[in-house]
Amino acid sequence: MKKLAQTFKALSDETRLRILALLTQGELCVCDLMAVLQLPQSTVSRHLAYLRNTGLIDDRREGIWMYYRLENSRQIVDEKSWQSLLAQMLLQQQAETDLAELKQYLAHKDAASCR
Repeated sequence: MKKLAQTFKALSDETRLRILALLTQGELCVCDLMAVLQLPQSTVSRHLAYLRNTGLIDDRREGIWMYYRLENSRQIVDEKSWQSLLAQMLLQQQAETDLAELKQYLAHKDAASCR
């Protein structure tokens, strides 16, 4: 029951929902999320750590950069419920705005933008 409560708590924060919606587009680094969310690195990293500790996202290191993606092996929420939740998140105006911003950001991102 504790893990389920932690999952719902993770989903109760707007910033974490925005991050999850952005990660539906694939793996992103912290700098990508910072640019779209317009939040400082410390805030984004704190929310990412919470989502990772809950098991909703996974990370990998490439050199000095950390990349995040949706976790495929969630054990608390079944796949049908998870897909339904993601679909509902993506219908929200804020998610549409964030995804448009991400698309524009990635189109203009150069190799030095994360440095």
